[in-house]
Amino acid sequence: MKLRVLYFARLRERFGVAEEALDFSGATAADLVAQLRSRGDVWAEELAAGKALRGDVWAEELAAGKAFRVAVNQSLVALDATLPEHAEVAIFPPVTGG
Repeated sequence: MKLRVLYFARLRERFGVAEEALDFSGATAADLVAQLRSRGDVWAEELAAGKALRGDVWAEELAAGKAFRVAVNQSLVALDATLPEHAEVAIFPPVTGG
């Protein structure tokens, strides 16, 4: 399936990308996070077009216990949420207000 994946705040900065169109063969938000965690050095280098990004930044930022949220079509979801075809998936750090 096709997804539009958006990254915000520190994740956008660390990954070096704000959004991407992604071919996805999984079913849930957890499957998507696992796919993103597994990205390696070659992908990161090609995406960054010369920037010194490391693929392991994906595993580091999306590791179990690391604070981030997932929204599907602008609604917060749990990682077990099923992703529909052509969904917009946002991944971002938790936000606090004051």
